[in-house]
Amino acid sequence: MKTAFIGHRQIFAKTLPLRLINAIKAEIKNGCFLFTMGTHGEFDRLALKSCRKLRYEYPELQIEVVLTSLHTIQKGAKWDSKPYSDVSTVLYDIEETHYKQRITLSNRKMIDTCDALICYVDEKAYRSGAKTAMRYAKRKGLRIINLYDEKDKPFFGMTDEEISVKWNEICSPSQKR
Repeated sequence: MKTAFIGHRQIFAKTLPLRLINAIKAEIKNGCFLFTMGTHGEFDRLALKSCRKLRYEYPELQIEVVLTSLHTIQKGAKWDSKPYSDVSTVLYDIEETHYKQRITLSNRKMIDTCDALICYVDEKAYRSGAKTAMRYAKRKGLRIINLYDEKDKPFFGMTDEEISVKWNEICSPSQKR
């Protein structure tokens, strides 16, 4: 069995790390010990961090990181740094694809090799690559574990007026000098 991770680039949920750990543990109890994720967003980084953490408890756990380009590891890496030296890496044959399509294509290829998807996807989002990937996984028949909760939104439960006041506090220059 193999499980993929797909999620939004930005996440706001303070409780997501615990929810993610619990979801991964549930997959392990179901017999999955191979997990795969991308490299482009906060959810990807959290998934990798969580899997690395759980490897101490489950040494047989295997981690696969999908690179969309060799540039992915070159752009931020220090010369003496090997960010994925402790995991397997996969680079699909997509280098000739336009760079804006590489994540979408990688997500599809990753989903094609999996049995389940752990995701963090707001299904109400207007345009989202994560939502597109989740829909693709549903069409392919993968078991979907969506960790998104509407309460994760930074302004959840606020009125329009309260949101406006909060934005003004965030965006206005400080009056203290």
